Amino acid sequence: MVLAIVTGGSRGLGFETAKALRALGHHVVLVARDVDRLAQAAAELQCDYRAVDLADINASKKSFEEILDTFGVPQILVLAHGVMSAKMSKTLKTDNEEWRRVMAINLDSVFCAVNTLAAPMAEARNGRTIIFSACLGRMSGPGNTGGLAPYRISKAGVNALVRNLAHETGLGSRGFLVDAICPNHSRTDMGGPGAPLSAEQGAQTAIWLATRNFDINGARDQEKLTGVLWEEKQVVDW
Repeated sequence: MVLAIVTGGSRGLGFETAKALRALGHHVVLVARDVDRLAQAAAELQCDYRAVDLADINASKKSFEEILDTFGVPQILVLAHGVMSAKMSKTLKTDNEEWRRVMAINLDSVFCAVNTLAAPMAEARNGRTIIFSACLGRMSGPGNTGGLAPYRISKAGVNALVRNLAHETGLGSRGFLVDAICPNHSRTDMGGPGAPLSAEQGAQTAIWLATRNFDINGARDQEKLTGVLWEEKQVVDW
């Protein structure tokens, strides 16, 4: 049975991704901070869960190590947790507390999860890591500048982490895949009720990446590429 660990799994995009993986018969472990909501989500999906304070990098590492000891090395790791920065958080208007809050959850904890959980996946040469990023973290394309500085910069850091890790691990040639995705504006707690996509729609690319056929010699980008940023199952520029 495939073991999948999904952070941010108690709600929104993480929950929808976990739901789809569970429907495929995978053993899913949900990770989130809100114990009550996490337990409710796990009961609904009939899967395991662990409460982790992802804002605390040292506590997160310890929790991730305990997850490995309890459940073993995952074949799928989906990092769907994250926070938005304050509405008026421009670079020169952001204080240290807000900066650290966003960076700790959006970037530091992603590093910690990859460093702890994905490392044995890469060593086993069998694993797929999918990280929810954002098009607001891109260096190209429309709407990629101005405002929401901690959020944008944290997601740009996630994109850089994914690209760097993919090259360090052979771009899929060694059996380990790592990709970033932009889920677009989805109806989640962060995206709000007026977003054009449902959470289920926003999770589709993550689900596809977790289950797609990968062939490093394939004829199409969708078959052979990893270490890139995906949007609606298509590669977009960083």
